[in-house]
Amino acid sequence: MMSPVEPVDSVLPSIDIVSSVKISDDDAGTYSSTSLRRVELENRHLASVKELSALAPNFYQPDYGSRMTSSMYVRGFGSRIDQPVMGMNIDGVPVMNKNSYDFELFDIDRVQVMRGAQGMLFGRNTSGGAINLYTMSPLDFQGKRLSLEYGTANSVRLKASHYAKTSDTFGWSVGVMYNHCDGYFKNHELGTNCDGGDNVALRLRTQWLPTENWSIDNTFSAGYVNEGGWAYGHYNPETGELAPVAYNDECSYKRFNVSDGLVVKRYFEHLTLSSTTGYQYVDDRMELDNDFLPLDYFSMGQYQREHSLTQEFVVKAEELGAFDLLGGLFGFFKHNRMSAPVHFKQYGIDNLILKNANEEYYYHLVGDRELSFREDNFVIEDDFVIPAFGVAAFVQGGFSFGGLDVKAGLRVDYEYSSMSYDSRATVHYSTYKDLRDSNELNSVFKGSRAVDALELLPSLSVSYGGDWGNVYASARKGFKAGGFNTQLFSDILQQKMMGELVGNEQSVDASSTAYHPEENWTYELGTHLSPLASGKLDISATLFYIDCRNQQLTVFPQGMGTGRMMSNAGRSFSTGAELAVRYLLGDFTFDAGFGYTHAQFLEYNRGDVDLAGKVLPYAPRETYSANIAYRIPVPHSFANIFVLNVGWNGVGRIYWNEENTLSQPFYGLLSASLVWEKGHWGASLWGKNLLNEKYNTFYFRSIGNDFFAQGKPLHLGVSLRVNL
Repeated sequence: MMSPVEPVDSVLPSIDIVSSVKISDDDAGTYSSTSLRRVELENRHLASVKELSALAPNFYQPDYGSRMTSSMYVRGFGSRIDQPVMGMNIDGVPVMNKNSYDFELFDIDRVQVMRGAQGMLFGRNTSGGAINLYTMSPLDFQGKRLSLEYGTANSVRLKASHYAKTSDTFGWSVGVMYNHCDGYFKNHELGTNCDGGDNVALRLRTQWLPTENWSIDNTFSAGYVNEGGWAYGHYNPETGELAPVAYNDECSYKRFNVSDGLVVKRYFEHLTLSSTTGYQYVDDRMELDNDFLPLDYFSMGQYQREHSLTQEFVVKAEELGAFDLLGGLFGFFKHNRMSAPVHFKQYGIDNLILKNANEEYYYHLVGDRELSFREDNFVIEDDFVIPAFGVAAFVQGGFSFGGLDVKAGLRVDYEYSSMSYDSRATVHYSTYKDLRDSNELNSVFKGSRAVDALELLPSLSVSYGGDWGNVYASARKGFKAGGFNTQLFSDILQQKMMGELVGNEQSVDASSTAYHPEENWTYELGTHLSPLASGKLDISATLFYIDCRNQQLTVFPQGMGTGRMMSNAGRSFSTGAELAVRYLLGDFTFDAGFGYTHAQFLEYNRGDVDLAGKVLPYAPRETYSANIAYRIPVPHSFANIFVLNVGWNGVGRIYWNEENTLSQPFYGLLSASLVWEKGHWGASLWGKNLLNEKYNTFYFRSIGNDFFAQGKPLHLGVSLRVNL
């Protein structure tokens, strides 16, 4: 909602303290991107990045069950675990842990979703693009913003913020947010909703212009999440029926995070120097009933504390005749201390360990032999220390002549990461039915691994334009960082224990726990057009082709395995198109977007089957979006603004596995909002999934069973707002 309080006239220097040094409005002409400003975000009730799915063509971030699982897919590529395919920057500071990607979009001034490899500018984990978020500036807006919202599932959202300028050169702001929801899905085994929770956030921002040539901008934020989640129902492939959610251990996710970003800029006549320093701390705890059944198989936890520090220096020279130059240095350091215990219970011990050991070995021995455990439960402890660092240097030069603009750049990126691991378990067992013997087994798997990578990330773009818009062609390289399969260690220790219990101990190593970077080249041919002299029609269209090597894919073990791992899947490609249109007609604003992706494996032999030619899983083949905003003419005595928004987003088809045997058909979601503003006051009625469409958002396989998560049903709400 726009504030009725107009910005105070000032004598601020003609500098832009808010925008990114690396991306300007002129640069946007050579990218496929989607931008939404604060009014659109608030009037259409877009509360998280996940709700931008399909609004940005070929962008899809499903709700996988909790704020921890922030998987993104764009143009056919993505990742369910570990490294993301898209980077995220808040006020120019990169978010280093994707567990922090899902947060409340409150007091966000604008969001930009850039598609296509962004390796030269942003480095690691931007092979599919980058999402840039900018918070509201106290130098641009002053006043108080208060809002209260209530909706379906007893959801409550409170927001309060204050923006002030103590002088023409200094501004500060403070904002808080609280969100509660009872949840939409019931766990029929426990009799309670499994996906409710609470979310609290705080943001402090100061901006200072000490002289006409300097700017200092600092943003501090903190957040706390305490929620359930993982509303997975068991799927029967023979009948095609999805059972209600029913598991006997509670699932939960708690996250405390702190971040601080300091951006200092020095302006010269044709030169800008900037320093961006970021610090982030994430402390999160996940508890999971990993069999998702009302049986005592096993549960697991994941507890991590990660510190990360980033530093970037950028120099940008413009209007140097026909030339411009951009260059910089970047470095980061992360240190993650993680524990991932797996708690085996009686049913899991009997069916995953003892059954296999007895059938394989003990039942074949002479005498009344049978392996049994004294314990009815035990824990496999998995502890990890994972430090990582990286350094990069990049440079981009540009040349302009008439309407022709050419840019070429190169980034050199080096990363190193190591992992110290300590997996262990202790059990007491007997090898006879009459329990005549008693033995103790201490299994330990301990050691370290290290990986490093050197990446060269070139980029080239050519653009020609005029008052009508532009056409462009570009080629850019991106990569996703390598890493370690920490979730595989419980399976490795189980194998080690099994060998020791049956007298056939085999050496095990951690060679399979490391995976390599994923690399791709993105080629684009596109246009941004404003064909009408009035400027009321904007059209953007893009054709793309992506060549991907060493694609990272989540692989689930065959049979009754409990873990999952990231694997490099050989070679794949993606090709497609994107179209976005905005048209203003009187009191109507029409927005529409379309994305089409055809992505498949060129080379992928999984061992048990050759999957070359299969469609890449998890990402939609098509995305559609359409929104009509109608400013209803009403007397000024009734409202300053009275707007009806009606939107529809469509997604599909999505294949759930590499074999392409399971899929989610195309589905569409209808939403609407009615916004009223009068003076300082405002209110809105809104609804999402108004047709109560049934669809799945997630597929998961564990110990030979299939599970699906369903999308949220119809939900409605009302919001009250005031700007003072």
